Amino acid sequence: MGRVFSDLATATYGAPGHPEAPFRVIRSHARLISAGHKVEKPLEEATGADVALLHGVKHFHKVSKGSLSDEDTPAHPGIAQVALVSLAGALSAADCAAKGEPAFSLMRPPGHHAGKDRVSGFCYFNNVALACEKLKVEKKAARVGILDIDVHHGDGTQELMLGRGGVLFCSLHQVPLFPGTGLDSVGNCRNYPLQPGTDEGPYLKKLEETLGLMLDFKPDILAVSAGFDTYKEDPIAQLTLGKQTYARIGNLIAQTKLKRFAVLEGGYADELPVLIENFLEGFF
Repeated sequence: MGRVFSDLATATYGAPGHPEAPFRVIRSHARLISAGHKVEKPLEEATGADVALLHGVKHFHKVSKGSLSDEDTPAHPGIAQVALVSLAGALSAADCAAKGEPAFSLMRPPGHHAGKDRVSGFCYFNNVALACEKLKVEKKAARVGILDIDVHHGDGTQELMLGRGGVLFCSLHQVPLFPGTGLDSVGNCRNYPLQPGTDEGPYLKKLEETLGLMLDFKPDILAVSAGFDTYKEDPIAQLTLGKQTYARIGNLIAQTKLKRFAVLEGGYADELPVLIENFLEGFF
């Protein structure tokens, strides 16, 4: 069984009616413990220097000061520190993967919409992109693959990774849907738009195709932006995957035999804890 990193400190913020709510971590944390997973806090703290690897110092200071203007991504009190805890989970999971142990970061806020100098779509710091960059900086991986299975295109990850050597970014996402990007592939960023209503059969076929491309790339480590808003009852998207589909998704990724870690992105249905448990059943 792999390792799960989580910290209930990331459930201390929220806004009434906002889909990116504390229950996502609180209930999922409890569900994984009841299923026999050892859930632990991050191995080390994340810092502003970690954020600056890709975002730059100005972005970190902007989030710290609450100088934000995105209505979906508000300046909650203390959000920079919470976002650092979330990033620490991704860094810890990446470090475990580098040592050959699959890992999952169960944290919020998510990260894949955060761009070079912008917050967006509930995201403040791009956890997966930063974790991959740190692996490269610390020479724990020369080549990294990023697989984004959130229902929304990881526009922030693409912005940060486009043109970077030793990186392949692949995203499966619904179109049309926020943020309206990812219609075409460009350079080292390969995009796979999916129509509303896509169910398990065509989804898994496209995932297999994407994983084949990833294997051809031969990454030292595979990072997964694990969104669960592809579920059929998710309130803000229109794909139609079932609960057991996530075990199959996790298993297909595990079958690559790549060193791997995953980080929670979206997923806003009440069943999220079950979806995560099923995914990890296959992924680990």
